Amino acid sequence: MSNLLVKERDIVVPGEIIAEGMDYIPSYGVFRENNQIVASYLGLININGRVIKIIPLTGRYIPKKNDIIIGDVKDIGFYGWRVDFGWAFEANLGLKDATSEFIEKGADLSQYYDYGDILSAEIVHVSGSKIIDISMKGPGLRKLKGGKIIEISPSKVPRLIGKQGSMINTLKTFTGCTINVGQNGKVWISGDNSEKLIEAIRLIERESHISGLTEKIEKLLGG
Repeated sequence: MSNLLVKERDIVVPGEIIAEGMDYIPSYGVFRENNQIVASYLGLININGRVIKIIPLTGRYIPKKNDIIIGDVKDIGFYGWRVDFGWAFEANLGLKDATSEFIEKGADLSQYYDYGDILSAEIVHVSGSKIIDISMKGPGLRKLKGGKIIEISPSKVPRLIGKQGSMINTLKTFTGCTINVGQNGKVWISGDNSEKLIEAIRLIERESHISGLTEKIEKLLGG
């Protein structure tokens, strides 16, 4: 018989026993030791059916394939662009992943993405820590024009987005702003209520572990 020793959104510390028995499946941030599931990180418990994982409260971003990131163009070469997204090494955006258009040899690549352009891109390949390849070919991947960038702890991104996008949809509905969230902790926002939106995002970042956060955000935004 299995026994769950924590509740959804409980804060756990490394080494804490989360569940006993074999009914639950360990995912990110937890591991199985004999018949127990144990925490690897300081963070919030997330339970999805039988799957248990931890949403870290602290920690730097580590690039992973399929992550959506936000970064800016730092260099243009013969075969593509270099994009800074807050990692120790810049990401590579090659010609074949830059656009659905055919780019002729020797073309002026700044016509597509110029120095300083802000991009929402997807990581398509990671090799060690130095080689990160990204793509602009996919739903929602684009050059972000105007607006402003703020940064939050990457560990708070899941809370900012919410379950099935619930929190981000609340922010969009109440402010009328456009929001793009990168899993690297960079958030691009655009709209007339951007200052109020930033205030709400900072509140989410500070109080991500506290229950009733959605109601607090709605009250802040005039709901």
